[in-house]
Amino acid sequence: MKKLGFLSLFAVLALTVNAQMQTPQPSPSSELEQMVGLTEVEVEYARPSMKGRTIFGDLVPYGQLWRTGANKNTTVSFSDDVKIGGKDVKAGKYAIFTKPGEAVWEVIFYTDTENWGTPRNWDASKVAATVKVEVMKMPMKVETFTITIDDLTNNGANLGILWEDVYVGVPFEVPTAEKAQKSIESTMAGPSARDLYSAASYYYEEGLDMEKAREWIDKAVAMDTKGEQYWVLRRQSLIHAKLGDKKAAIAAAKKSLAAAEAAGNQDYVKMNKDSLMEWGAL
Repeated sequence: MKKLGFLSLFAVLALTVNAQMQTPQPSPSSELEQMVGLTEVEVEYARPSMKGRTIFGDLVPYGQLWRTGANKNTTVSFSDDVKIGGKDVKAGKYAIFTKPGEAVWEVIFYTDTENWGTPRNWDASKVAATVKVEVMKMPMKVETFTITIDDLTNNGANLGILWEDVYVGVPFEVPTAEKAQKSIESTMAGPSARDLYSAASYYYEEGLDMEKAREWIDKAVAMDTKGEQYWVLRRQSLIHAKLGDKKAAIAAAKKSLAAAEAAGNQDYVKMNKDSLMEWGAL
């Protein structure tokens, strides 16, 4: 085997060290996944930090297009068609650009997500939606740029942008009602107890047809021959109470209480006792 000279050996060692070298990124990448109703939402972005700098009005000038983060495009993906700012937006992936202002931000959802920073040539036809959002000043400063999906409901959420002492929340709506109704209709041809419970719970939470909800929850309870599913009985009691049938609500709550005590679930024990007290049964 041919021997390496000293300089050659040094070069090999240097290359090995360099290949193994790891240093932290100034703006580390992050991914956020969240189910909103029945819609999958995913955000990918880089996270710069303040590092003693003034951000808005200085590092990020007011009134100018900003990449909304660092490095490659910040993106949001929706698995279903959604509404942003009241405008229909197709399922897919969008770059998020913003024009920050002291009182109001303009938030832009752009179909071209393959830019490093802002597009060199802005194409208005690629704007899927634009929404103006009021700035909320926070009582503390957030060191690192952060995006959240918060204020979740079955039918929508807010896409939150936080940095320095600024928060802006972009509301969006998801098609939960349509998807849930189609799923319920297709499943009810031969539902399981779990299907019946889920459908009744959804109708109860959304204030839909309560008579139908009662029909489904009563069937779910009847399929539990051992009476051990205290969470199903709890939902039955609430649905009966919402329909004004206090006698049936109390009976179901007592069964749920007994089953919860047997299972050692103190949360359901407390909830049932609170309801029974409210209905004058304790």
